Amino acid sequence: MDQFTYPTARRDEGLIDDYHGTQVPDPYAWLEDPDGEETKAFVEAQNKVTMPYLEKCAYRDTYKKRLTQMMDYPRYGCPFKRGSRYFYRHNTGLQNQNVMYVQESLDAEAKVFIDPNKLSEDGTIAMTRTSFSEDGELCAYMLSKSGSDWNTIKFMRVVSGEELPDVLERVKFSCLCWTHDGKGVFYNRYPQDGKVDGTETTANVNQKLYYHVLGTSQSEDIICMEFPDHPKWMMGAEITDDGRYAILSISESCDPVNRLYYCDLTTLEGGITGILPYVKLVDNFDAEYEYIANEGTLFTFKTNLNAPNYKLITIDFEKPEQENWEDLVAESETDVLEWVACVAGDKLITCYIKDVKNILEIRSLGTGETITTLPLDVGTISGYAGRKKDSEMFYQFVSFLTPGVIYHCDLTKDTPTPKVFKQINVEGFDRDNFETEQVFYKSKDGTKIPMFIVHRKGIELDGNNPVFLYGYGGFNISIMPAFSVSRLIFMQHLGGILAVANLRGGGEYGEKWHKEGCFAKKQNVFDDFQCAAEHLIREKYTQPGRIVINGGSNGGLLVGACVNQRPDLFGCAVAQVGVLDMLKFHKFTIGHAWTTDFGCADNKEDFGYLHKHSPLHNICIPESGQYPSVLLLTADHDDRVVPLHSLKYIATLQHLVGSSPQQERPLLIRVDTKAGHGAGKPTAKTIEEAADIYAFIAENLKLEWKE
Repeated sequence: MDQFTYPTARRDEGLIDDYHGTQVPDPYAWLEDPDGEETKAFVEAQNKVTMPYLEKCAYRDTYKKRLTQMMDYPRYGCPFKRGSRYFYRHNTGLQNQNVMYVQESLDAEAKVFIDPNKLSEDGTIAMTRTSFSEDGELCAYMLSKSGSDWNTIKFMRVVSGEELPDVLERVKFSCLCWTHDGKGVFYNRYPQDGKVDGTETTANVNQKLYYHVLGTSQSEDIICMEFPDHPKWMMGAEITDDGRYAILSISESCDPVNRLYYCDLTTLEGGITGILPYVKLVDNFDAEYEYIANEGTLFTFKTNLNAPNYKLITIDFEKPEQENWEDLVAESETDVLEWVACVAGDKLITCYIKDVKNILEIRSLGTGETITTLPLDVGTISGYAGRKKDSEMFYQFVSFLTPGVIYHCDLTKDTPTPKVFKQINVEGFDRDNFETEQVFYKSKDGTKIPMFIVHRKGIELDGNNPVFLYGYGGFNISIMPAFSVSRLIFMQHLGGILAVANLRGGGEYGEKWHKEGCFAKKQNVFDDFQCAAEHLIREKYTQPGRIVINGGSNGGLLVGACVNQRPDLFGCAVAQVGVLDMLKFHKFTIGHAWTTDFGCADNKEDFGYLHKHSPLHNICIPESGQYPSVLLLTADHDDRVVPLHSLKYIATLQHLVGSSPQQERPLLIRVDTKAGHGAGKPTAKTIEEAADIYAFIAENLKLEWKE
């Protein structure tokens, strides 16, 4: 079709990499330079094709107008107590960034504490984290610009709102915690040269742990931990509830394993002056250890040591040998212990995942025994607040059809009973018009895979419904029920069905489930997703030409691989900020941390399977038919999955498939500016992006808008 005349991108046929004797061409390697004039021209040329196409899509403006209306509802986070005051995040509806409020009591008037919307005209500065001193009088907060993983730390006095002169730069993947004396904070930074604005692709290595004393220059900050012999190691500090210990966690990747060191801060007579004299409690990467609470030297940790579904153990620092460790809460055979918190002095809150639904319990810290199970619908605990020193807790519940309910629970009562603290409502949405079901379908090897299906009540199973099929499948991340206005509009006005498949590689069924989607078993994830589509077709929900598949980041890899392997199975594919060059991902920014899920092409065995499924390296013209309509999305400040993945993929896709006369469907890329991997994205940009995605879907699946 004439409308899809794609930009011509130079192919450097001389660029060939040798992987263990296999020659692999890389003709678009020049797109790896984000600052190259040729790269900038390529991006501009692609947007000149994509944006006019999206603007002409029939329902773009209609969808955007409706999304703007429905997004304009008040959203709240759980209140949390610091010192004598309560803090919470709130968005009136269309504010680009959530605002933090403070109140003297739960009944007192709330006042604006920090409003990130005042920091930039376009809302592209986000507040990513806060940390309060133990007395609640000082606040350290992190700011990110344009969606980058790089952060700046600033400080302010809580009562007066006075901004302090201290500013900490080059902060990334950082902890942020105060020592209990309020003198300063532990944080992490990288010794990176050159620009650090999120558009660079330099590998992030040699992270260090620093201590910043309030009122001093960053150049005077004290290095407390570094590992020059292990440049990929990352570390974080956490101060125990009693303020005595710094718990030091060291990781080398995204794998759920860490070394566990600690330092008794009371032994530092002159204060923190240099490398901490830490004790190595666990000095290997065999399991994960997360600090929950301590009573003196008796510590409670959440771990997956010989427990792929996780458990709670106690370790006495005075008898630290492993044979003295004891189970406090044994591993469940069926349910995954997702997170644990200590509250009200002697109680534990345990949150489990049971078949992709949360279960919340109150237990005894001393015995691990269950005191009560809190009532929950099918859905997710999306927020929690409550510490050991607090006598109350808050938690937020969401589901596919629940925008949010915040519960408050007074733990001084003999029988703690949660009460609704705040109910979040969306105007124009009636949950009674929709239903959610969970099905279990068989994957290629017979494994049962859970999938949620959400749709309007009374749909006809005539094999003709449009389906939005979402998946992720990686990094031990559980894809739990979540509320999405953009998906609701797809169901409400475009007649669509939402299907969310819980693929292997995720954390829904613990570490075994995760490992079933790693390394050479990554193909399981792609099979699970393709079998989800086949199940929806077999059960007469839909047909191949009416299915759109979507995923982001590792889910972008999923979409890219599945489009290559089964172009006949989908009508449309939307891949957001995807990992698409599986042979070189480890060379850029934090990509080296993903080799524990993906493998690494530097190893011969890993190269074999990576080369077989890498989206960039397996694009080919189908023997019959054509590729689905493809929309890639990336952004100039994405320093997690750098844009070069999407740029090289679209150049190759347009060159090989786009030049084929049988390919009538569009193959496009949308490159955003002043945006990153997704975190902290302003509401205005979120609306623009969703309008483009769903307009593209509606156009290519030939959907009709219904009021």
